[in-house]
Amino acid sequence: MRRRTVLLTAALLVAASGCGLTSGSPMVDDVRPGSIGQGEPLKGAQLTVTSKSFTEQLILGAIMGIAFQAAGAEVLDRTGIQGSIGSREAVRKGEADGGYEYTGTAWITYLGRSEPITDPRAQWEAVRKADAKNGVTWLEPSALDNTYALAMNQANYKKYRTKDLSQVAALSRSDPSAVTLCVEVEFANRADGLPGMQKTYGMDIPSGNITQMDTGIIYTQVAKGSCTYGEVFTTDGRIKSMNLVVMDDDKHFFPNYNAAPMINSKTLEKWPAIPAVLDPITRKLNNSVAQDLNAKVDVDGEDPHQVALDWMKKEGFVK
Repeated sequence: MRRRTVLLTAALLVAASGCGLTSGSPMVDDVRPGSIGQGEPLKGAQLTVTSKSFTEQLILGAIMGIAFQAAGAEVLDRTGIQGSIGSREAVRKGEADGGYEYTGTAWITYLGRSEPITDPRAQWEAVRKADAKNGVTWLEPSALDNTYALAMNQANYKKYRTKDLSQVAALSRSDPSAVTLCVEVEFANRADGLPGMQKTYGMDIPSGNITQMDTGIIYTQVAKGSCTYGEVFTTDGRIKSMNLVVMDDDKHFFPNYNAAPMINSKTLEKWPAIPAVLDPITRKLNNSVAQDLNAKVDVDGEDPHQVALDWMKKEGFVK
């Protein structure tokens, strides 16, 4: 799974690649301040941005880098690091200055907490407080919440009319054969995945009704109706492109994975204008925006950096 890399595997990747920061290239976008970066408050700064390697992260990393450029900084692009740990460690150690990260990933994977916090704001505040001791400062979070969900196609939605996971659970009890699931192997075995979801919602789904498969195949199979429900990520562009219906997590079981800028604290001390540059952009990010941007890459085949640049210009953040 894209964010939730097994800790040991990620650690081995870091050990083998030195956090992955063995190369990078300057960002050379021809941008000027729009609604952000007025007066070029980062002029003279040399900043490095980083990200993980999946589509959404590449877009978010580009967005941060473009914003810094518009505010006057010279930016080194070191996005696309494999696994979760590499980009995180780069910011913590000062090998990179910032990147967008997810609150749930920080809380569970980096900070080693086993129980997520239900309220998104409280989760962010807990992460911000705990990570300050590690030399990492978390700026204001977005409404973009890249977490787990179950989704179904339009035909099955019209047939069963379930809108949330409690209704899926009720259907699994009243008509067990109606609820078939397509899920990833990891989701099928994680405490914050299928086992925990079934326990929380009182679902009783026979093992014969659960098929494990790769992420990309899940979306296709759900769209075809080969399984009634499939495990999806809430910001995936294929949700919109395939016109899937996402079930509401009405008991708030799944952890909050709100995207927020994590900035090296020493960098922030030197360049205190960074929050003013990034906050307006972060406020604009939500699941619908993320689905649109991700779809341009994953469905339409566009370049992540160009998608980020086009969005920044469309929103008036840069010119």
